[in-house]
Amino acid sequence: MKITIQSIQNQTLKDFEVWIIDGNSSEQTQEYLKTQLPPFYFLSEKDDGIYDAMNKGILKSKGEWLFFLGSGDVFSNDAVLANVFSSINKGHSLVSGKINYCGNTRPFIYSKRKTLKKPTWSSAIWLRNGLHHQGTFYRRKLFLETTYNLTYKILSDYWFHIYLYKKKIPCQIVDLLIATCNSDGVSKKGQWKIYQEEISLKTDLSSVYLAPLFYILSIIKYSLRKIINVL
Repeated sequence: MKITIQSIQNQTLKDFEVWIIDGNSSEQTQEYLKTQLPPFYFLSEKDDGIYDAMNKGILKSKGEWLFFLGSGDVFSNDAVLANVFSSINKGHSLVSGKINYCGNTRPFIYSKRKTLKKPTWSSAIWLRNGLHHQGTFYRRKLFLETTYNLTYKILSDYWFHIYLYKKKIPCQIVDLLIATCNSDGVSKKGQWKIYQEEISLKTDLSSVYLAPLFYILSIIKYSLRKIINVL
């Protein structure tokens, strides 16, 4: 957590507010958070998972743009915010750049070595999530109709991205490296329950008649990941 906070403090653009949503963790962590001064604020209480915490952050925050970093994630350099907000085209409400993964988990079935992830925004989102949470900036108004769906404990960001794509929200892709993130999170482990959730969220956002197709696609992706993990 400390390296994440330090990464934010080092940004050359200082016009931000930061809400740290802590799931009622250790007393030592809470004592550390109490040392942080505005514009850093924190809320420490039990939550119903990471997306419940993000929803709490959305409600607490006051800025026009929202961005999410997990504990241990860091900005790629000290000028990320300045570069992003000098690049945004007027009228866009969704802006996404590249991220770099570090960690022990091989997070992507098509390459066990590729860690740099570039965003995409097309109908291929029905195959895989083309936007990376820690590389994407959301204008607040995108959350007015709905927030993260707590039915999906692992892939609610994917659900939200498909939801936005169906609403024909345009996304500006910027050629900037936004953050370095840990690949060891639960959504990168390749367990079957992740693919079960993927089948469910895609069916939720389309039609029950497409569930068999989503099941077949998930079986293929799950099998390929298992093969790569033993190579």
